[in-house]
Amino acid sequence: MPAGKRSGRRTLSSDGPKITESIDALRRIMRALRLAERQAQADVGLGAAQLFVLHALRDGHEASLSELAIRTMTDRSSVAAVVDRLLDVALVVRGTATADRRRAAIVLTAAGRAVLDRSPESPTTLLVTAVRAMTDRQQATLASGLSALSQAMGLDDRPAGMLFDDPRQSATKRRRGVLKGLSASRAHRA
Repeated sequence: MPAGKRSGRRTLSSDGPKITESIDALRRIMRALRLAERQAQADVGLGAAQLFVLHALRDGHEASLSELAIRTMTDRSSVAAVVDRLLDVALVVRGTATADRRRAAIVLTAAGRAVLDRSPESPTTLLVTAVRAMTDRQQATLASGLSALSQAMGLDDRPAGMLFDDPRQSATKRRRGVLKGLSASRAHRA
């Protein structure tokens, strides 16, 4: 009798085709997102979260941290941490909002615009675009299924944060990556 049967526990190989199909789909999605993250790092020296925030500012309009949280579908503290890292490398600046002088506003710098002009889509943008292409019913089914999976894994009470956000990456390493990307871009144009 197989070991999985004796202990009363199912072995992974005894799971049905729906579980295998689900795990394979998750693997393909995670692999594509991980490769997009690596491409962004190689192309512009930024992580996916930083690139996603830059894309959220692409329209040229200033945004408060609360507005950026809405644009990036995350919480204010997660986006604030990413904005701080973008401020460190001078890709965004924090100023005073034009409509309400009491509010702070985040805007792209010329360097931030230059990075965006040569950047690939962020992994999160790729994911959001794909979900938006689904029907309303498919989106509802996906949301329900992923919420149930998160709950079954005991993750539903944890903060979601931003995809591929690594707050531990040092400011020096970020600056080096961005400066390397800017230098490569200038050399390519020459």
